[in-house]
Amino acid sequence: MDMNRRQFFRISAAGLAGSSLAVLGFSPTAVLAETRHFKLERTTETRNTCPYCAVGCGVIMYGLGDRAKNVTASIIHIEGDPDHPVNRGTLCPKGAGLLDFVHSPNRLKYPEVREPGANEWKRVSWDDALSRIAKLMKADRDANFVTHNADGKTVNRWLTTGMLCASASSNETAYLTHRTMRSMGMLVFDNQARV
Repeated sequence: MDMNRRQFFRISAAGLAGSSLAVLGFSPTAVLAETRHFKLERTTETRNTCPYCAVGCGVIMYGLGDRAKNVTASIIHIEGDPDHPVNRGTLCPKGAGLLDFVHSPNRLKYPEVREPGANEWKRVSWDDALSRIAKLMKADRDANFVTHNADGKTVNRWLTTGMLCASASSNETAYLTHRTMRSMGMLVFDNQARV
């Protein structure tokens, strides 16, 4: 095909105009006009703390539900909290994958107990779990509490049970946990943030 420069520009301009109009929605076929909704438009924001490590990054969770009395909202999006002083909206790869953690079928949601000699875990209520923990702690403390050491000095310590705490809590909560465990004489006490 033999064409001059002027014909080349006319053909190029016509092709560009036709493709631009098609991209903008002007095509000979009938087009259904509809608006796209922002996916977080009808959600409820909830601020929380990332549960993974000792940093304690702030996250915003977006739940979708009708907010009825006995309806649980479904979390559809999680992102970093830009107003949080620790992470200022950024998240590490583990924090960025929190949505998968929340919706994982392997996530433990209820307390379970495995009785001595049993092979399977049994689901129990929260009241039963907390009562069982309190009874076992009291029995162990009563049996193993040391009031005096070998030199006769008062030590009041409990060495057979320890406490490991997560740091994704406020300073006040960490302080109260620390004071509670130390008041029972527990020396084996640790926290992810080394409180």
